[in-house]
Amino acid sequence: MKKIVILGSTGSIGTQTLEVIEEQKDDFTAFGIVGGSNIDLLTEQALKYQPEWVGIYDETKYQELKNRLPESINIVAGERGVFELVSHSGYQILVAAISGIAGLKSTIKGIEAGKVIALANKETLVAGGNLILDLVKKHNTYLLPVDSEHSAIFQCLNENRKLKKIILTASGGPFRDYSEAQLQKVTLEDALKHPNWSMGKKITIDSATLANKALEIIEAHYLFDCSYENIDVLIHKESIIHSMVEFVDTSILAQLGYPSMKLPIQFALSYPNSLITNWKSLDLSQIGTLNFSKPKSYFKALSLGIEAGKKGGSYPVVYNGANEKAVEFFLNRKIGFMEISQLIETALNQIPSFKINSFEDIEHIDKTTREFLVRGIR
Repeated sequence: MKKIVILGSTGSIGTQTLEVIEEQKDDFTAFGIVGGSNIDLLTEQALKYQPEWVGIYDETKYQELKNRLPESINIVAGERGVFELVSHSGYQILVAAISGIAGLKSTIKGIEAGKVIALANKETLVAGGNLILDLVKKHNTYLLPVDSEHSAIFQCLNENRKLKKIILTASGGPFRDYSEAQLQKVTLEDALKHPNWSMGKKITIDSATLANKALEIIEAHYLFDCSYENIDVLIHKESIIHSMVEFVDTSILAQLGYPSMKLPIQFALSYPNSLITNWKSLDLSQIGTLNFSKPKSYFKALSLGIEAGKKGGSYPVVYNGANEKAVEFFLNRKIGFMEISQLIETALNQIPSFKINSFEDIEHIDKTTREFLVRGIR
């Protein structure tokens, strides 16, 4: 029985992880769950799954949460309380599913505690890069990708075959067939209508701008030790092929499945084993046709992210922080859709480059980037 702690249990990945745990209750149990501020859903989850620990980042809601839950459940609040839970010796796998840079520090605490990290937070490697990989090596643990694309790559890789290229697939979001002129007129409501996936608002907007693919390229670079020149992106609107790898003999392997995060979540939790499910099997005869195309050049968030990754240093941190803040502005209707990539480009061009030597440097650069954009919007 593997015991699991979920950082971000009230988000999309977190709720689906709990569904997997419920479906495979002979193999997994929820040792701890952590939410941000959604006390109603967190309470519902705690009462249903009866974890030993419940954490909430919003310290102001600690007493209310304590009043709602039985005394048998340990409750912690705030960053320090979450660190206590993440560092606990009583579980094996930490599901890092808090979106954005906010999940970085808690994931680091899990690594330092020697936990296996089921990584659903792109920003951990985008911002942390080699510092994270060095920390993983130091504490003799490992990362298992939960993103559908990186899980697909992981499933296709074979240590006895030499990798030539990684091919990340992308749905292209709701605007994949739009002209540049059409993009100027899209609304927030349009951007939140993803054609294939049900996800949180931030990642849905990232999919619409293709910023998510840039983040995934940087993450794949670190996860699979692959040069940026050998990572391609292919628009695949059906989202059936989740990614592919090409070997030096030109053979290509792909991982296929219906668009669902439950498969990569379960794969990470059960690795190296596979578990029987009652999910619907993929029927290619019903799908009939799979389509592929190159991303359009005017989705600038993608090219800006790739360039930031290649430059290295502080550039990926600036890219990530600028994207997060710009998406926040867009969700709050302060800027238009096309201004997201414009703000990212401005930040990359104007914020001085730093050499990153510590996680404190990452926090400093991230804070500097966000403050820069806030000043520009006022």
